[in-house]
Amino acid sequence: MSCARISVIIPTLDEEASLPRTIRSCREAGPCEVVVADGGSRDRTVEIAREQADAVVASPRGRAAQMNAGAAVARGDVLLFLHADSRLAAGSVTAVLEALQDPAVIGGAFRLRLAPSPGAGRYARGLLGITGRMIGVRACVTRSFTGDQAIFVRAETFRGVGGYPEIPLMEDVELSRRMRRAGKTALLPKRVETSGRRWEAWGPLRTVLFMWRLRIGYLLGMTPTQCARAYRRGPVRFTPRKAPPPRSPAAG
Repeated sequence: MSCARISVIIPTLDEEASLPRTIRSCREAGPCEVVVADGGSRDRTVEIAREQADAVVASPRGRAAQMNAGAAVARGDVLLFLHADSRLAAGSVTAVLEALQDPAVIGGAFRLRLAPSPGAGRYARGLLGITGRMIGVRACVTRSFTGDQAIFVRAETFRGVGGYPEIPLMEDVELSRRMRRAGKTALLPKRVETSGRRWEAWGPLRTVLFMWRLRIGYLLGMTPTQCARAYRRGPVRFTPRKAPPPRSPAAG
């Protein structure tokens, strides 16, 4: 696929702070078309996208719906879905095309680097590094990718499997399953960088366990709506109830 064209599709919602850096990383990753699919931003996201991206499309809000809308206007032979707070490494486009030289490979994803916030300490940075590697091991074993890993797929295959299911959560799990049924997938050694804010806020280990619980629940029959409701609540901390104060002895 040396002459193939890659379209990078970025779903956005009020991402004016992170979008310029994300688009710049796409340009540095290699020749590609950048498509921004906006879900109704109220800040300068659309204005920035019109200045810096190759195409901008409006869509109903929802990551899956936005990515499908971006795929519908993309002109590439390969579609790469990149979160607005994520960044591709230099040479990522070449890495994708090299993986797709194998005709049996229909898509895949990257390994993950969780970027710590500027004020994160050594302990937090170390935990985020370990967490990113754990996600890579899990993806290597299960071939189930997360949206943070910048999933890529041949455009023909994407359309053939029906694109992303437009569900409130777990769309990446479901697309991964459809891709595995369609052909071979590849986990690339290059890393995509994504913000570690959520992982820092919830705690890396608690976040990993929480995400696994959601995935297992989904596979065991939880609906996407139930998963989305649980995700919005986040990991619930266990707080022991305080014992009630002892009653005063009755006046005799």
